[in-house]
Amino acid sequence: MKPINPLRLILIGVILAVAGWSGTVITSRYGMATPVLPATALATMGVIVAITLILGIRVLRWRNSVKPNSTAKKTALDPLLAARTLVLAQACAYAGTVLLGWHVGIFLDQLRIWSFRSNQDITWLALGMAGGGLVMIIVGLVVERFCRIPPEDGDTKGMDGKPGRAARGEATGEGEYAYRGD
Repeated sequence: MKPINPLRLILIGVILAVAGWSGTVITSRYGMATPVLPATALATMGVIVAITLILGIRVLRWRNSVKPNSTAKKTALDPLLAARTLVLAQACAYAGTVLLGWHVGIFLDQLRIWSFRSNQDITWLALGMAGGGLVMIIVGLVVERFCRIPPEDGDTKGMDGKPGRAARGEATGEGEYAYRGD
């Protein structure tokens, strides 16, 4: 599985910001309700973030459980749990990008008429949803990092050609995550 490309997240966010702004302009032109999620969606986003973080911490604890020079063996990590955690982290980051982009577009449209509105609840709600999307992105990217494991001794060759750890910054290729798919 490939790591998330931050440029892809930015592109998705910008596209959805334009779409959110356009959707708000169209709905307000025809007198329809602003297309913003209800406040209860923040609770759902919080539950998703909490579950992602809890599962990510489990993988992180497994990854950091035994020091490299220790003779003790690591307890086995369920590969299905590691794979699901990685997929959940990436889905959380992508969903957060969609929510952030859409609600930033709505916020920008509502901001231009801020002084004319007597009820500014929609503007604050859009800002809250954008903040929730940002939290989802951050947690998704952090948990994705939790799922990365360093290469094991013997997996790569050192600078002198002998088995050992890769040099700092060197790509590890396959087996980059705690889940090693076959």
